Amino acid sequence: MAELELRDVRLAFGGLQVLDGVSFGVESGELLALIGPNGAGKTSVLNCVCGIYRPTGGEVLFRGERITGASPHAIARAGIARTFQHGELLPHLSVLDNLLIGRHARVSSGFLSEVLFLPAARAAEREQREAAERILEFVELERYRHQPAGTLGFGTQKIVGFARALALEPKVLLLDEPSAGLNREEREDLARYILRIKHELGIAMVWVEHDMQMVADLADRLCVLNYGVPLASGAPDAVLKDRRVIEAYIGRA
Repeated sequence: MAELELRDVRLAFGGLQVLDGVSFGVESGELLALIGPNGAGKTSVLNCVCGIYRPTGGEVLFRGERITGASPHAIARAGIARTFQHGELLPHLSVLDNLLIGRHARVSSGFLSEVLFLPAARAAEREQREAAERILEFVELERYRHQPAGTLGFGTQKIVGFARALALEPKVLLLDEPSAGLNREEREDLARYILRIKHELGIAMVWVEHDMQMVADLADRLCVLNYGVPLASGAPDAVLKDRRVIEAYIGRA
C-alpha cells in the first residue's frame, strides 16, 4: 500500500482549471519529485494533500484512508508534514521554540495538566524538547537553538522550516522548493539531509523542485505537470529526456 496516493485529483477556481487528473502514489522511503514549469500546479498539488485546498474532483488517500477535504490540522496529526517556499517561521521565537510548535500534534498531556504543570505535563515537555533537540542535531543547527529565527540568514531559515516539518515525525513529508534561495553549500547540506531521511528514517517524500541536477541525482521517480495536466512519469533519466518534457520547459525539443 502506498503511503500517499492521489487518484484523478482535479482543482478549479471558478472557470480556471488548475489541476486536471493528477494521479500518483509514493511508497515508504521513496522520493518522488514533482516538476514542471512555473504555473504548472505543483504547489497546488501539495495544498490539496495537506488540506489548504479542497479538490473539486478525485481523492487523496493516506495509508489507504481517504483524507480528501480533511482539515489541515487533522492531516498533520495523521502524519503528513510540509515545508513552504518561504520558511513561514515565527521570527521572534527561538529556533528551538519553532521546532516545538512543529511538534504540537505529538503533545499528549491534557489541558488541566498543562495549566497546573503537573508531573505528566513536565514529563511531556521534557520529551518534546528532547525530540526537538534530536532534530536540531540531525540538521546540524544546534548552535542556533536559542537564536531568534528572524535573525538568521534566509538559507538557514529555510533549513529551520525543513527541520520544523521533520519535527512532526511524519510518515509523509511534502517539500515545496526547499532548495530555493540556498547557496551551493546549503544545497549540498540539504541533499544530505534528504538522503538521510530516505535511508535512515524511511519517510515517503513528495518534492517540488526546480533544480534539475538535484532532481536527477536524488529522486527515485519524477512526475511532470504542465498547466495542471500530468505530462510524464517514471525514472529520472527517461523522463528528463522525454521530448514532451523538454518542450514544456524550453518551448522546443
